[in-house]
Amino acid sequence: MISNLRTQLAERRMVRQRSRKLADELASYSTPAERQELDAILSRHTEAEIAELESLLNSQAIRR
Repeated sequence: MISNLRTQLAERRMVRQRSRKLADELASYSTPAERQELDAILSRHTEAEIAELESLLNSQAIRR
């Protein structure tokens, strides 16, 4: 039971780290030209594939 809890906590930590890293990478697209490039890249994928990215981008836009 404790081993399972530790595993779950470790997995959650990894997900948060991955999300923070992804958010940092997306934040590097800051100029209008870079954002257009990112939009072009994202347009090649389905909504389901980019849902997490869209959520992070929307959060970043709100903070600006």
